[in-house]
Amino acid sequence: MPTPILELSGVGKSFRAADGSARPVLDNVDFTLHEGEIVALLGQSGSGKSTMLRILAGLIGADSGQVMYHGMPLHGAARGIRMVFQSFALFPWLTVQKNVELGLEAQGVAQAERAQRAEKVIDLIGLSGFEGALPRELSGGMRQRVGIARALVMEPEVLLMDEAFSALDVLTGERLREEILDLWESGKIPTKAILVVSHNIEEAVMMADRVLIFASNPGRVRAELPIALPRPRTVDANEVRQLIDEVYGLMTAGSARAGRSTSDKEAKLQLGDRLPEADSARIEGVLELLQEEPFHGSADLPKLAEETELTDRELLEVSIALALLGFASLAHGDIAITPLGQQFVAGDHTERQTIFAGQLLEHVPLVAYICHGLEQDRSGDLPKELFLRLLRFTLNPEEAESALRVAIEWGRYANLFEYTFHTGTIQLPRGEAAE
Repeated sequence: MPTPILELSGVGKSFRAADGSARPVLDNVDFTLHEGEIVALLGQSGSGKSTMLRILAGLIGADSGQVMYHGMPLHGAARGIRMVFQSFALFPWLTVQKNVELGLEAQGVAQAERAQRAEKVIDLIGLSGFEGALPRELSGGMRQRVGIARALVMEPEVLLMDEAFSALDVLTGERLREEILDLWESGKIPTKAILVVSHNIEEAVMMADRVLIFASNPGRVRAELPIALPRPRTVDANEVRQLIDEVYGLMTAGSARAGRSTSDKEAKLQLGDRLPEADSARIEGVLELLQEEPFHGSADLPKLAEETELTDRELLEVSIALALLGFASLAHGDIAITPLGQQFVAGDHTERQTIFAGQLLEHVPLVAYICHGLEQDRSGDLPKELFLRLLRFTLNPEEAESALRVAIEWGRYANLFEYTFHTGTIQLPRGEAAE
């Protein structure tokens, strides 16, 4: 058996909600990272993936369960574990060389050794000639190279990558991913294990020996897919396409309740659940495309992603929204338009509004709650902050903002209510406010 390096056993983590209660983010998470493997972690926004990564890095503690590093409890950051962030996290006033040397300097490494190790990894990661440049003088891809070099110069045993390629354009992200894999396969870096958090299904399948699927509310591992294909892998190979298909199926299983496990018998959304981040224009566009050639009502999700040029995350969010609203069904990585979806596509704008409104009131409690509140208020006019405060009881501030933004956009499209941006107020449509 491969040697375990990092282990989570029954790990739970909660954050404080607006009412002072504990909001669970992770629940009973079991995970082992072995020597010699790359693991990819996929899941929807807010599922706790980044929180799990920070616990593994020792940046935050778990509330319950055990975190072990080489069989010993992990308390705080470990020298053998390094993390690469999505946001680059560079100091803008320091040169490339100084940014890369920073961790070594914090450990008290002598200046000559710092410079030598930094120069070596700068050359390794393809930044030679830019040692004296400031971050603002670099492209996004080069700034991320600096972030990766800063982690690699510490010669980490474990490399944790939190959406490390997602802020880059597709080609730059692919090139950088391939270079990291080349360094890993060639043994030019001492890293013994890599854990990648991603939204990109293709990226996960191309890189990983195992793919874990996270469920939400709270986060937990709900599926695991081992990948035995040798690297380098060809994205167009049948085996790779089949695996991408399988991951899409795992990601959309139980999708009527965004991110919930398929073991949940009740699939309906609750008032405090997050909403899929898909606007009405994108919902319309994907439905219309499904009805046209070459799909004729059903599609393989990876092929639909190619046709729409949406990212995996964007397409998954739209697909989940379509399933939630009853316009499409999802099964085994495929999407099929329902009779109601066909009726929606065939309708004119007013008919589409009416259908959309009915589905919102039946399946999206947040929209129904807003409508009820507006109808009960004599002015027919309520502040956005009122609903944000409610959502913050179960969602973090970013998720609450996202859920309300989606609900408002959907409600406006369906002509259930209006929204005034400069005052932040939601109103009944003109002529419907109480006298």
